[in-house]
Amino acid sequence: MEKTKKVLIIDDSAFMRRVISDIISSDSRFEVVGTASNGKEGLEQVKALNPDVISLDVQMPVMDGLTMLKKLQSTMPTPVVMMSTLTKEGAKETIEALELGAIDFLGKPSNIFKVNSEEVKVELLEKLFLAANVGKRKVVEMKPPTASTIISSQKAAKMTTKQGVSNKLVAIGTSTGGPRALQYVLPYLPSNIDAGIVVVQHMPPGFTKSLANRLDQLSSINVKEAEHGDVIKNGWAYIAPGDRHLIVGEKSDGTLFIELSNEEPVGGHKPAVNVMMRSIAKLRQREYVGVIMTGMGADGTLGLKELCGQRNIHIVAQDEASCVVYGMPKSVVEAGLANEIVSLNKISETITKKLGVL
Repeated sequence: MEKTKKVLIIDDSAFMRRVISDIISSDSRFEVVGTASNGKEGLEQVKALNPDVISLDVQMPVMDGLTMLKKLQSTMPTPVVMMSTLTKEGAKETIEALELGAIDFLGKPSNIFKVNSEEVKVELLEKLFLAANVGKRKVVEMKPPTASTIISSQKAAKMTTKQGVSNKLVAIGTSTGGPRALQYVLPYLPSNIDAGIVVVQHMPPGFTKSLANRLDQLSSINVKEAEHGDVIKNGWAYIAPGDRHLIVGEKSDGTLFIELSNEEPVGGHKPAVNVMMRSIAKLRQREYVGVIMTGMGADGTLGLKELCGQRNIHIVAQDEASCVVYGMPKSVVEAGLANEIVSLNKISETITKKLGVL
């Protein structure tokens, strides 16, 4: 029988602590070992209780969640799931938390009484269990590159001249662990890469814009949240909005552009990697690179299988050792679709070698 996972709940709201505790206690896989009302108390509880996973609020008095997370990961690395407000500022803080080492996050409903809804319960329990199984050793190993490291490695400033439309395409799909994993890839691509890049990262609405903004700050390529009608240019990366499918379309002259679809989730995802990959299968033949990175489940495999049957594409899967969750890449590898299996810190180099620069 699998050992129960010890959970520590840190939230300044007594109501939230009680509700979250009740949800977690209803699942036999978990044991709530303690609660705290701020980050300072939380650090003391981590030291005393040695939890397997922490539910951590972002905004708290005395010591907020981000400050606690920084201290925690430098002294007692522990898997963390952040509880974030669904606001612009909350999204920015959440991206920072993921950058600092949080495994995942859950957006708090604007109506706090909806926290007890079945949908939120299922999502919270799934994310806590997943984070707990990542393990403390893995958290120690997942040190993200710092902004100064990334910027100094680039040497070239972001290109300000208008770049030509893309004739080559990189399509990236990722989920849990993706926001931080993307920091090992996009910032290390040269600004004069001879390709456009489209990205599907499983995230709720509102958070993908903050993710794109952060990656744009770190990168010499341009990174933005995709908009309907965007022409895909070399040296630009377009991240699918959290509530729309990203479809790559093609004009009569061969120009690639982005369509955003509000159709139903596919395989439980919106955006879905499968939708993006299937749309690429309908384009003319050109140089394509598909990249599947860390994430739970198998989104992307069916789309890549269809794409491989229609067009030539070089498929790169992130290796198990560097994944937070070896689900999506594993599915691609087991389906026999991967041309290369590489460590996270080698993905940008692999892309550049395959496609070259302008």
